Amino acid sequence: MLNENHALIFDFPEFKQDIVYLNYTDQEFDKLSKQYHLLDYDIRQLEIAGSPTDDEHMHQLKVQRANLKDVLFHKLQAHHNESK
Repeated sequence: MLNENHALIFDFPEFKQDIVYLNYTDQEFDKLSKQYHLLDYDIRQLEIAGSPTDDEHMHQLKVQRANLKDVLFHKLQAHHNESK
């Protein structure tokens, strides 16, 4: 879908408390989370504007977003399992 918000809290609602906690206590998670959200925002803005970039560039941005999301997901999952 175009212009779909992929915020971590929307995509991983089961980790909402973990996301908030790690954003405040883990500098690396906070940094990666901010990068992820800025990248997601940039992609959505390009989609709203009719993708004023070439397909390869858009693909690279989406791959970068997916890679960041994967790293963040693993950190969330590890924290969630540790805090049980």
